[in-house]
Amino acid sequence: MIQPGFMDAANEHNDHQLLAGLEKNVGRLVEQLSECRKENELLKSEVLSLQNILRSFKLPGTEGPEPKVSGTSGEGFSYADKLQIKQKLVMILQKIERELRGEKAGF
Repeated sequence: MIQPGFMDAANEHNDHQLLAGLEKNVGRLVEQLSECRKENELLKSEVLSLQNILRSFKLPGTEGPEPKVSGTSGEGFSYADKLQIKQKLVMILQKIERELRGEKAGF
């Protein structure tokens, strides 16, 4: 026959192990959350920097004389290509910003 005190001691030991495991997992989660927050701040900073660059970006022909439209003759991108690239970059940055805001709302 099992002694009544023996079962209580075994349960108490299991409870302590379970609690210690939970505390360890919570500690790891807090560390991960801190790292994610740091990374999130870094990404926000990079997005802001890219947005500022795009805002200050002047396409050829937007100031002064009419834009010179060049073909693909080795002169680089045409005015239309540059405009399309800028529009795509703006759309990408807006999408990133929406995703960052969505993740922030999730916390």
